[in-house]
Formats: sequence, structure tokens, C-alpha cells
Amino acid sequence: MEYSAAQLERYSRHIILAEVGVEGQDKIAAAKVLIIGAGGLGSPAALYLAAAGIGTIGIVDGDVVDLSNLQRQIAHHTRDVGRDKVLSAAEKMTAINPDIRVRPHQMLLDAANIREVIRDYDFVIDGTDNFPTKFLVNDACVLEDIPFSHGGILRFDGQTMTVVPGKSSCYRCTFRQPPPPDAVPTCSQAGVLGAIAGMLGTIQATEALKYVTEIGQLLTDTLLSFDALSMRFRRVPLRRQSSCPLCGTNPTITELVDYQQNACALK
Repeated sequence: MEYSAAQLERYSRHIILAEVGVEGQDKIAAAKVLIIGAGGLGSPAALYLAAAGIGTIGIVDGDVVDLSNLQRQIAHHTRDVGRDKVLSAAEKMTAINPDIRVRPHQMLLDAANIREVIRDYDFVIDGTDNFPTKFLVNDACVLEDIPFSHGGILRFDGQTMTVVPGKSSCYRCTFRQPPPPDAVPTCSQAGVLGAIAGMLGTIQATEALKYVTEIGQLLTDTLLSFDALSMRFRRVPLRRQSSCPLCGTNPTITELVDYQQNACALK
């Protein structure tokens, strides 16, 4: 694409990277990334992807900004309390970078609508706050053959992995099904250190940029977890399971289902 002098200056720190260059910035500008959840993880991911110049960014959330969100959901300001999260986030994203296009999806995703929403994007960031939706995102992305970044936080801990359907293990290869309701405390019950949302959401944004520019090594077949209290990171190797009910040799999951949800189980 043709860059103006202002755009060349804006993206200059990308362009001088040998691994990115103008060609990589072109790929970023042409990419379409969907962020599911405009909360703790989605906020930093959205701001960094906007700043990077991702051409089209979709953001899905059916909630409004609450005062308790502001401790970690940095796309929202005090004046946004009561406002739709997708509109609040979109405003901050375009303020950072007017070059981009933001598609707000003010809705709750379920088995009936998720495939239609995600299939227009190149990469998905899962910033959701409960296990049932995380399984729904995994299943939909695998069935639609769309790579995605999983992420979850609680208290002082975070975890993430990247899934490239057909090439790497999926979420169900490691975690077969959602835990029973109330088996895992919510962040309103257990709490969450706000800054770790930024740590993990930024990692997810990095995975999206690496995927669209085709550089580096993705967190595929790897569960990256960290404990912010000790600042220790751990990489757990994963492998695709032939017995996986979704992506295995003889899959039994061919349709999406909605599970009972507890909000904010891992966000």
C-alpha cells in the first residue's frame, strides 16, 4: 500500500525491524482481527492492535462499563461507566489510530451466532471471562479453521496458548470440558490484580501480530503460565490428541452447544 509521510512516521519503529519492514506493515494493515471481550484482556489487546495498525479490528461484548471494571479494563475511563463497552473501546482505539477500522459487535456470543461473527476474521483473541464461552470460542474457531489466542487470569496468575486448527493442539486436547458451575471461583469472589490483565492481553496482541506478519514462533502446542507474585513463567508442552473429541481422529463434536455459565471465571 501507499504510505503517507505521517503513516511512515507512525509505523517507523515497525518498518525498521528487519523481521517486519514495509512488507510486514502491509500485512498488518490488511489483517482482520476479532477480539472477543472488551474487558481486562481485550482492552490492552485492542489498544496495542490499534496502535500497530491492524486494518480491521472487530470487538465483541454485550456488557456495559461498570465502576469495578476500571481497575483493570484500561480501554474504559470513569466517564464511560454505564456505556456499552464496545463503543467505549472503539472510541479509544480510533483515537490512538484513525487509520484503522473498528467493527463493534454489541452482543453476547452463543452457539447460534458465533460462527457467523468469527468467519470474517483472520485471527481471534479470546478475552472472555468464563469457561463455557472459552470452550465455545475454541470449538467455533476449530470448526471454522480460524487461529486464535486463548487467555485467562485470576488472582495473580495468567495462562495463554495459541491454537492453529489442523496444525496444533486445541483447548479441548488439554481441557476436555468446562468445569462444573461454581467449581472455580469468579474474580469477584477471588479477586484479580489489575496489572496482570495488561501482561496477558499484551502477550495475546503479540501473538496476533506474529501470526499476521508470519514472524517468530507462536505459542502453539504450549501453555504459557505465570505467577505474578514470584514473576515466574512456565512453558508446558502440549500435543495434539488423536482422542480429542473436537480435532481428533474421530471427532464427536460437530455442532456447537451452550454450557451453563458463571461470569468472570477466568478474566
